[in-house]
Amino acid sequence: MSEAIAGRLIGIARRSGRYTPMEQVDAIDVLRGAGLEGDHKGPKFPNRGVTILSREAWEEALAELKDLADPVPLPWTARRANLLVEGLRLPQARGAVLEVGPLRLEVTAQTFPCGRMEAVHKGLMKALAADWRGGICCRVIAGGRIRLGELVTALSGPAAGAAVHGLRARKAIMTFRAV
Repeated sequence: MSEAIAGRLIGIARRSGRYTPMEQVDAIDVLRGAGLEGDHKGPKFPNRGVTILSREAWEEALAELKDLADPVPLPWTARRANLLVEGLRLPQARGAVLEVGPLRLEVTAQTFPCGRMEAVHKGLMKALAADWRGGICCRVIAGGRIRLGELVTALSGPAAGAAVHGLRARKAIMTFRAV
């Protein structure tokens, strides 16, 4: 892509252990090949060192859930993602590159919702599975310190010919747009 598309970082969270609650922070160091400092998952799974959720996609998923005809008020941390961004439609293709302040992140996969989402609210797993609403997993190419309010920029799409869950990259790049 020749033109960068940008949004803002509005949430940062980590968890120290497998079943521990998410801890929200205003700033954090993100390590190349590992992820957020103090987050238990990043060092074990470097291709999933950072997970990113878009506020707009989260709200779309919640809009599908109803409790007595009202929208379900769940915090974004229920998704257990590390970063929450707004104003940017996350790229839906492996190989895409994002910049979050000083960080460079490569998209490695869609974040598939697990059964824990069903425990949070009935129907949440299905609502998040549609259209990559559960977010993206990223590998940290360049680390650094990030803070709330950082500019989040989609720098590039995947390499030509890359496959995304059976779709051609050309189709995936078409979804790489601002909201």
